[in-house]
Amino acid sequence: MTQAYVIANVLFTDPAKAQQYGHQIAEVIGRYGGHYLARGGQTEVAEGDWKTHYVTIVEFASVEQAKRWYESPEYAAIKPLRVENSESQIVFVEGVAAS
Repeated sequence: MTQAYVIANVLFTDPAKAQQYGHQIAEVIGRYGGHYLARGGQTEVAEGDWKTHYVTIVEFASVEQAKRWYESPEYAAIKPLRVENSESQIVFVEGVAAS
């Protein structure tokens, strides 16, 4: 199994809801074995017209595990805080197998 990454680009429209989401999301990710590699730090676009906002990269043991987190009841309980108060793009990316 290769590692997998969840990459999110989020523009929150309500700072209070962003804080509520932010205070809960790390624990839920951790329950499913995920950990942050990047969480909202400075970004710089090198090419293209990508409009970065709050970018996060979370590592999981596999794409299947990342999807278990994303589809979990724990995440479903807080997901509306993001969905209803932001513009978001989220992708699952399979990692490269170790050689």
